[in-house]
Amino acid sequence: MAKNSYQTAAAPGGYTPTSADFELLTQRDIRTDANFASQSYWKGVVIHFFKNKRAVVGLVIILVIICLSIFGPMMTGYGYRDIVQMRDANNKRAVAKGISPQIPAIHKLLTGQELEGAFSDITFLFGTDDLGRDLWTRTWYGARVSLLIAFITIFIDMIIGMSYGLVSGYFGGMVDNVMQRFVEIANSVPRLVIVSVLAIFMPKGMGLVIVALLLTEWIGMSKIARAEMLKIKEQEYVLASRTLGARSGHIIFKSILPNTIGPIITQVMFSIPTAIFTEAFLSFVGVGIVLPQCSVGTLIEDGFNNITTLPYQILPPILVLALLMLGFNFIGDGLREALAPKLEDM
Repeated sequence: MAKNSYQTAAAPGGYTPTSADFELLTQRDIRTDANFASQSYWKGVVIHFFKNKRAVVGLVIILVIICLSIFGPMMTGYGYRDIVQMRDANNKRAVAKGISPQIPAIHKLLTGQELEGAFSDITFLFGTDDLGRDLWTRTWYGARVSLLIAFITIFIDMIIGMSYGLVSGYFGGMVDNVMQRFVEIANSVPRLVIVSVLAIFMPKGMGLVIVALLLTEWIGMSKIARAEMLKIKEQEYVLASRTLGARSGHIIFKSILPNTIGPIITQVMFSIPTAIFTEAFLSFVGVGIVLPQCSVGTLIEDGFNNITTLPYQILPPILVLALLMLGFNFIGDGLREALAPKLEDM
């Protein structure tokens, strides 16, 4: 028998194959189809998120506001509570009439007079308030305070609500019934009632706002976490963990939690603007941040009180609040679509 049988064996048509008719597979140019290459779940989420133009616009808006809230107050030589001293009689009379020194062009537009004296060579990008405090510094410092309150409360609420909902949904039965009745009772109490009770025992300020948000914002997180738990806890990998003797805590927080984090993150993005708006509302009605410390809500309140004499004063905080609400809602919509993409988007 020949060493290479394919050289001696005749084909049905009488042709005898030779070694030149064959090529080793390893010598071919093998390429992977990039369109259908394997990728991780979170990599797919990032790709779908950045394909959404509104989500990208929202992300840019939030990043710009965060950067300005950090570095904006450093761009001027004034603090958020610094009152610019007035050195001549013209500016003293102007303040007595409720007209604060501003950008010269805005001053002329509102008063019809040229700005003279100590402030003629000073530019305030957003003007000043009725006490002569720089609104640029106060606006971005107030945005910093509002964002800080929102991030702290939502982070804590996420931990509390997520843990509460996962435990309730996992054990079910009587445990779930008792825990859900407590949620219904807590959700039925109006937020203003909670704030009013807290105002009796706590001083006004950042602490009161944070506690009020901690007592109310975790409920939505718990409902999302419970719904995800009820959907996932009967799947095969959870049954396998139970069969292998894993404890309930390990199953809840090690096996199930990573698979529920997507909807919870989406809920967090929608809860942050709610917390910012709540803080602004509480400060506006006078039970939030106390002057001279400022937030977006206190700046809106101050501008509203002076809207007849200093109408420009209310515009910066309102625009910042609107952009924050818009940006976080755009990000939330983008994450919701990226975490559960439609078939036509894949």
